[in-house]
Amino acid sequence: MTNGFLVGRRAALMLGAGATFARPALAQGNFPDRPIRLIVPWPPGGSTDGQMRSLAEIASRKLGQTIVIENRPGVAGTLGALAVKDARPDGYTLTQMPISVFRLPQMTDRPNFDPLNDFTYVIHVTGYTFGVVVKADRPWKTWQEFLAHAKANPGKVTYGTPGVGSSLHITMEQIAQRHGIDWVHVPFRGGAENQQATLSGTIDCTADSTGWAPLVEGGLLRLLVVWTAKRTKRFPDVPTLRETGTDIVSASPYGFAGPRGMDPGVVKILHDAFKAALEDPAHQVVLERYDMEPDYMNSADYTAFVQRLYKEEGEMIRKLGLKMN
Repeated sequence: MTNGFLVGRRAALMLGAGATFARPALAQGNFPDRPIRLIVPWPPGGSTDGQMRSLAEIASRKLGQTIVIENRPGVAGTLGALAVKDARPDGYTLTQMPISVFRLPQMTDRPNFDPLNDFTYVIHVTGYTFGVVVKADRPWKTWQEFLAHAKANPGKVTYGTPGVGSSLHITMEQIAQRHGIDWVHVPFRGGAENQQATLSGTIDCTADSTGWAPLVEGGLLRLLVVWTAKRTKRFPDVPTLRETGTDIVSASPYGFAGPRGMDPGVVKILHDAFKAALEDPAHQVVLERYDMEPDYMNSADYTAFVQRLYKEEGEMIRKLGLKMN
């Protein structure tokens, strides 16, 4: 697939250049002197929105300036990256970088941004607990029963996710490939729409992060399986994919980035504030509420991780034959 990206030595050098941010530190003394915009590329009310608002509130106190959350849902969580790509590299515009950012450009012949060269990676923070839920009155009591039903009804079972190229979409297609299933993907803008479609019977199941947890605990949805390495504290009776015969763990880790060319002194200030917020006990409570685990990487390690991740995701996309055009 021709997509205009380079993953070899040249890309590595350019990525490194993007992480070093070229010019000497000029802004440590007065940065920040006005509010910072942090884009959440998902709708309000979900687990990502809740976690990022908590982190931003604590980091704001560390920085002495407000971090304003801006929700830009759609296109599998990539609208934040698209907005930040063309922003001024002054540290006042950041975005969450979900794993779909490293997938969608490799699924099209005309990508809108280059994950390796268009961004400054500031800090990696956490990942998700994913699972599949169905309406509580549906007949499937276990994940194995649901898979058997899907296999016996090719092209008829529908599943919802936050969008094309999201971890939920990719993992559901991996599951289908391994079990010989043909089911239908229905993308939504976020978890609330996804869950409502499952509750109304418009789709058969939702694959998403734990925004569905209150509905499971309230008896409206049934959790069939989680995609973590081990069972969750919140739902200890629900098996993992591995336990049910599919050797997949999916957590979709993420961090924050700004435009390419940010001052290294500014990057350090932002990194240090977000790291302190990540480790703050009040934020740890929020992570536990959303069944998330801290997954810290500093700016250099996160930048190196991005290069590996981009290559791995590209290989998987080509293996699954996923295209958007």
